[in-house]
This record gives sequence, structure tokens and C-alpha cells, in this order.
Amino acid sequence: MARNKSILTEAKQIERAVTLINLGARLQVLESETDLSYERLLRLYKEVSGKSPSKGQLPFSTDWFMTWQPNIHASLFLNIHEYLNKAAEMDEIDTVIKAYQLYLEQTQVQGLEPLLSVTRAWRLVKFVDNGMLTMTKCNCCGGHYVTHPHEIARHYTCGLCNPPARAGKGKAAGSLTMQGSAH
Repeated sequence: MARNKSILTEAKQIERAVTLINLGARLQVLESETDLSYERLLRLYKEVSGKSPSKGQLPFSTDWFMTWQPNIHASLFLNIHEYLNKAAEMDEIDTVIKAYQLYLEQTQVQGLEPLLSVTRAWRLVKFVDNGMLTMTKCNCCGGHYVTHPHEIARHYTCGLCNPPARAGKGKAAGSLTMQGSAH
């Protein structure tokens, strides 16, 4: 019976890895979230995506999440993630995967290009888990947005209620609302 369990566990790990690869996850995410060997993951990555994985370091700064449009996208994802965390009993990586899939659906419905990659979404959850980022309620709309933990919550106004002066001037500008997210 133990042998069957290990085969089932390995099958689940492979399925999870394939899903992450199809979503565009970097190899480092797969290594961190599965028990499969580097060599197996590399072969699987090439087989699923038809190419070698990207090289280089993962994004490691919280600053990207603080800029205007990325903050709105990251906040949408994290609201979905936190809702799923409360509403469903799933492994953490499965919550990230499902939240990311729902984030992609929301951006598609809004006709927007998703700014958040699954690797950045995974990293965002790690930053929140480690207390490097948090969610703060906007004092205007009541939505919850990704902020640094030392943000003064009483006076926080989100980028949708108070967009920067040049907001909406670029070709990728669009309005992503937090309606339907877990406020």
C-alpha cells in the first residue's frame, strides 16, 4: 500500500508541476513547490513547454508591487487568494494556482493584459507570509490593497481612488476594479 501511495503522491506532484509550467512558472517555483528532482523537473518543463526554462533570478524586491498598475493587479490577485484561503481547504500552492487562474479570468473579462505572472504571484504570497507586504484598507473605496506593513492605514488611499498624475496615459492603461474581490 505504501508503494501505491508514493506513486499517487508523485502523480499529484507531476500534475501540479504541469499546471504551473502551463501557467508560465519559473523552474525555481517548481523546485520549491514539488518534491520532484531538478532533472525530472527540467525534462518535464521541456516536454510540456517545448523549450528550456528561463534562466536568472526570481523577482526578489517588494518595490514592483508598489507601483501603480502592478499594485492594482497584485491586490486583485491577493484578494482572490485570501478569499480562497478562507473558503476552501487546499494546499498553499493549489490556492496560489487557483487564485492565479481566477485573476487571469478577471483580467480577460476586463479586456486587460495581465501584469502579474504566476511566479510574481507566488512570490507575492511569500512576501505576505513573511511580513514583508500586507493588505491595507483604502479609506475611500474600502478595498484592500497590497502595501508595505508600515503603511499608515488610517490615511491610506489606493491607486484607483487617487491615481498618479500620468495614470492612463500609456497604451496599456485600463481600469481594473476590485468589484467582486474579497474586501
